[in-house]
Amino acid sequence: MFFSILFSAVLVVVVVVVLLGGGALPRSSTFVTAQSQTPSMPAPAGVEIAALDKRADPCIDFYQFACGGWMARNPLPADRRSFGRFAELQERNFEILRRVLENPGANASADARKASDFYAACMNEDIIERKALTPVEADLAMLDALRNPDDLPVLVAHLHDVGVPAFFRFAAETDLSDATRATANVDQSGLALPDRDLYLKDDERSRGIRTKYAAHVENILTLAGLSPEDAAGGARATIAIETALARASMDRVARREPSARQHRMTLVALQSLTPAFDWKKYAAAVEAPKFQVLNVSVPDYFRALNALLESTPLDDLKSYLRWQLLNASADALPKAFADAHFDFFSRTLAGQQAPDPRWRRCVTETDRRLGEALGKAFVEQTFSARAKSDTLKMVEDIKGAMRMDIDGVPWMSGETKKAAMTKLDAVIDRIGYPDTWRDYSGVSVSPDDALGNLQRTVSFERQRNLQKIGQAVDRNEWSMTPPTVNAYYSPDRNNINFPAGILQPPFYRAGRDAAVNYGAAGAVIGHELTHAFDDQGRKFDPQGNLRDWWTAADARAFEERASCVADQYSGYTVAGDAHVNGRLTLGENTADNGGLRLALTAYLNGPGGKPGGPGNPGSKDKIDGFTPDQRVFLGWAQVWCENARPEAERLKAQTNPHASNKYRVNGPVSNMPEFAKAFQCKANAPMVRPNPCRVW
Repeated sequence: MFFSILFSAVLVVVVVVVLLGGGALPRSSTFVTAQSQTPSMPAPAGVEIAALDKRADPCIDFYQFACGGWMARNPLPADRRSFGRFAELQERNFEILRRVLENPGANASADARKASDFYAACMNEDIIERKALTPVEADLAMLDALRNPDDLPVLVAHLHDVGVPAFFRFAAETDLSDATRATANVDQSGLALPDRDLYLKDDERSRGIRTKYAAHVENILTLAGLSPEDAAGGARATIAIETALARASMDRVARREPSARQHRMTLVALQSLTPAFDWKKYAAAVEAPKFQVLNVSVPDYFRALNALLESTPLDDLKSYLRWQLLNASADALPKAFADAHFDFFSRTLAGQQAPDPRWRRCVTETDRRLGEALGKAFVEQTFSARAKSDTLKMVEDIKGAMRMDIDGVPWMSGETKKAAMTKLDAVIDRIGYPDTWRDYSGVSVSPDDALGNLQRTVSFERQRNLQKIGQAVDRNEWSMTPPTVNAYYSPDRNNINFPAGILQPPFYRAGRDAAVNYGAAGAVIGHELTHAFDDQGRKFDPQGNLRDWWTAADARAFEERASCVADQYSGYTVAGDAHVNGRLTLGENTADNGGLRLALTAYLNGPGGKPGGPGNPGSKDKIDGFTPDQRVFLGWAQVWCENARPEAERLKAQTNPHASNKYRVNGPVSNMPEFAKAFQCKANAPMVRPNPCRVW
């Protein structure tokens, strides 16, 4: 995945090219600026001059050079944990969706009207306040009525159906031993804090978070009508249960090994593993198709869950489930619940000072639950046929660069190269939007029932997922909605996916300088393509099966090079003292390094290798004082401009597989001799690593 928007921080981008103003580059800079370069032809929109910090030396801190002006002009709003170019673009996309939702039009489809009603209900805070806890009373009553532990599977099945992630996760997933079929899968879940280590680490900050978390759980239970004594006891029970689940959970780095999460067993074997929980009763309650075999992602977790269920009083289990229900429902409950949820999960954990405006939260939720009902209107307004054809051309060029790369790597044998080429040739490209739009006729939406709408849309999607068990995998499905500012590679389907939402400025603009388009959108494409050969993706074959197609020697050579990248990024710090986790971020860092290199190669072998002419800069032409190579690097860097709160940076370092944006720029360029040459950096410059890392 190209980018993970941190904890729902979501996001009009107008690219403005202006003449370089006053000030000067450091005397040590040796390339020519716009002030001393007169373009010989009209300059297509490209590098954002206003975003630059002309006082910075690109060889010392390229991120500051490329983004310092943007960061100075875009101070962090109170309602953001972080704000950058992704957020800027997502905001523009959401403004378009907001207009569609608020004015669907007389000819809107039934699904589009459902999306509009979902949004209207979410926005109607007066009705939400008047209803108070009424929308969740039936669920609370069902929970309170639990008397027999044998009935727990039916209750958990209901909670899962309405979006409450209690105890574990059950879903249909691709069978990685036969990627053409879907199988049932159970996995760890059930924690409200964003990472298991926040329950377990003994440093002062983690202890402080746990203290505030306990107070927050107690506050929510009090708001739900419990006495102060019962709320305090419920909070203690909840945290004890979640801590036990955290202790049994596989950590994020370990989960990056796909084979560590593949444990095929019979339903009978799972029942023997967890005799305290009746799986047949649960499967019947969730109305899953009959199955006898499933994947148990983390068997040790379910052993621990069984011990927990056997030893924990029923009232404590009910306290945990009550909290899980209220926590999952908070944003659709009265303001006191939503405010308390924000105060802990956004302010305390991530430093955000004010809640997102209601409209943005409601657009986000509508896109999440009914995204393809909105997708057609978004695509019609924002995504041209040229954008699709240009992107496909860049994909073709970057695949060509990847073939050259694989063919030329000195550490890979001919046998493995041949297999890698076979996988590369099998990668499917998907651009903009699905060929077939999802049908939402089976879901009921009311314009005055915010929580009910949320639960019914969650249930609709869950049932749609569960019915896949035992069926052929639909490889045409998308995992992101068209307005999403992101992209992804799917290893079990071996395809790369680029929603229309990301193929907008600053990533792509029709008619823009090709060097900048390749540095921005092209590197996105290269990033996702490289994921097919990163530390996880390389373990899947062309058909999406988890199968080792590497020779032992080539696998060792890969790991040596990957370790270099992991060590490099582990040396980076954010917010003063928090280290990036080089192993957690290894796949994304490998993809950043490989993607940027592929984009540069593809540009130089394609549009950058053509003779120049009016409106068609060639391989030697400067625009705004920058050579084509420099513009490729700046195109990449300027999509990562961002301001972020220290708390959000620390949390990202602990939980997110993507490194801080600064290092997504400086990390790759410091490994590229092409960058040092382009900006004439000295050998001892900070942006020139003496022993550069390279996988692809």
